[in-house]
Amino acid sequence: MLCEFDYQAPADLLKGRVILVTGASDGIGRAAAKSFAAHGATIILVGRTIKKLEAVYDEIEEAGGAQPAIFPLNFETATYKDYGEMAELLQKEFGCIDGILHNAGILGSLTPVDAYSPQVWDQVMQVNFNSALLMTQALLSLMHESKDASLIFTSSSVGRKGRAFWGAYSISKFATEGLMETLADELENISNIRVNSLNPGATRTGMRQLAFPGENPATLRTPDEIMATYLYLMGPDSKGVNGQKFNAQPAKVDVDV
Repeated sequence: MLCEFDYQAPADLLKGRVILVTGASDGIGRAAAKSFAAHGATIILVGRTIKKLEAVYDEIEEAGGAQPAIFPLNFETATYKDYGEMAELLQKEFGCIDGILHNAGILGSLTPVDAYSPQVWDQVMQVNFNSALLMTQALLSLMHESKDASLIFTSSSVGRKGRAFWGAYSISKFATEGLMETLADELENISNIRVNSLNPGATRTGMRQLAFPGENPATLRTPDEIMATYLYLMGPDSKGVNGQKFNAQPAKVDVDV
């Protein structure tokens, strides 16, 4: 397993690049969007809640970053047609996309498989996996226009080794890892796109609190504190690194969410 916990990103690492971040309104997505912008990128903020996306937009501009773009999208209901229209708009506005961080996700239920609600299962798979697949299919042609593009899928420790009761969340992350490996193999040697997965680890987020309500958040790293590997994978220093499974921090013995 490759690790880049201590990567030191130059200030202009992502200058001139256009990077799309899903789930950009909160937690790790918000931190990644701001970090990418602070290193020179123009950010496309994708998420469901416009008010929260606008707040991130304002934070990026106030910090002196390039003017970002907001693209509201409900991952639970979005169809391939919606992603196709998204691709058309982004092609007109930007011409190409240099990076995508698939970060949006929901936890679902911590329930035995035989008691799992089919409706909740479908919801988790739709948000965590299907949306990333459909968006990637729609936007891949824009990434092919980039001279150096990076596609990052968000994983989890339970997407690399199954754990009891993690149900649809775990399965969605296993599927994500499979998509990453398949796509990386398909694109290797025929494109400028590298594809990797990244497990954030135990981080101080709302999802983590839902999964472990009795845990003291102060014992966890904040999203801002785990950005080194995100920057490494999104920037040119990771050129040629393809089909790999990364961790954003040293793995713990419990579940990383």
